[in-house]
Amino acid sequence: MTFIPYSRQQIDADDIRAVTRVLRSDWLTQGPGVKVFEDALCKYTGAKYAVAVANGTAALHLACLAAGFKKGDEVIVPANTFAATANAVLYTGTKPVFADIDVSTGNIDVKSLESRITSKTRGIIPVDYSGIPCDWAKLARLAAKKKLILIDDASHALGASYKVGQRWYKIGSCAHASMTTFSFHPLKSITTGEGGAILTNRKDLFEALMMLRTHGINADKKMVCLGFNYRITDIQCALGLSQLKKLDRFVAARLRVNQHYRKHFRGNPYLDLLQIPNGAASSHHLFPILLKNPSATPAVFEQLRTKGLGVQRHYLPVYMHPFYRGLGYKGSYAPKAEEFYRREISIPIFPGLSVSQQRFVIKTVRDVIKKGKKGTGPF
Repeated sequence: MTFIPYSRQQIDADDIRAVTRVLRSDWLTQGPGVKVFEDALCKYTGAKYAVAVANGTAALHLACLAAGFKKGDEVIVPANTFAATANAVLYTGTKPVFADIDVSTGNIDVKSLESRITSKTRGIIPVDYSGIPCDWAKLARLAAKKKLILIDDASHALGASYKVGQRWYKIGSCAHASMTTFSFHPLKSITTGEGGAILTNRKDLFEALMMLRTHGINADKKMVCLGFNYRITDIQCALGLSQLKKLDRFVAARLRVNQHYRKHFRGNPYLDLLQIPNGAASSHHLFPILLKNPSATPAVFEQLRTKGLGVQRHYLPVYMHPFYRGLGYKGSYAPKAEEFYRREISIPIFPGLSVSQQRFVIKTVRDVIKKGKKGTGPF
């Protein structure tokens, strides 16, 4: 039986050649390839500075450290995200506070966010869920008003863009966020195997990030703070640079899949789709479907996997994980995010997904939802 994952990397012959060249060179790590990749990220996004690191979680951790978050502070994050967003806040001794979401996009709800702000709040880390940009103009105004640092967790969103007034901005430009973090995991827009980056337009943050990445050692080779070994290798950066040259092509391919799905799922009586707001261009990292009947989601999920679709769930609200319950997060902090999770299933979307595979996905989803648990009627 054919099994189609919900996402996967696309590695071509040019990617392999790029990595091979580095393997034959004198520099496997701490060489010139890292800065070449960082400069390419800046050129693509429009940001002034980029710091490439070992993975997306490391990027979030260093961004939180550079922001100065510490014990006694609070940082607001969306409940609907991968655990790493909140974990990075915890790494600094800071308390994550969970905001609810706008169910039409899966992104943080600005009104919910504003209601969570206290005298202890020092920052906000929204997530561009599924690749759909948040309302960055509104978030930036709120952050400026409340004197909070704004960090974009753009792990889903490299290649996305958004419009403010008459101007379009790339996610990662840091036109509205103080820092933007990316992940280059194999399931993301581009891959370096594992890897991540922090982008910023502020020189002070850039210098702090550079030290924190390498043991807290400054340009004079003196350790001035407690840093980490979060370096990325030249091997990874060679792959990333090769992939970055194809990013727009990858996003265009994902868009075609998205459009194909929307054409066939629009108006389906058993599910809803996310909406991409006017003035936003998604990277189409995920394609979530939201079942009208939340109680059917577990059975639909299992049947889809049985029939060869590697569907996933994005995400269990972070505070519902056992670890966070153990920290004292006992209540229901984001009811809309909880309902979203009960309804959500992510179906396959990636650049290499063929039209015939897309048709198989569409037919399988339709058939499973329509026939129901035992073929006796719809879920």
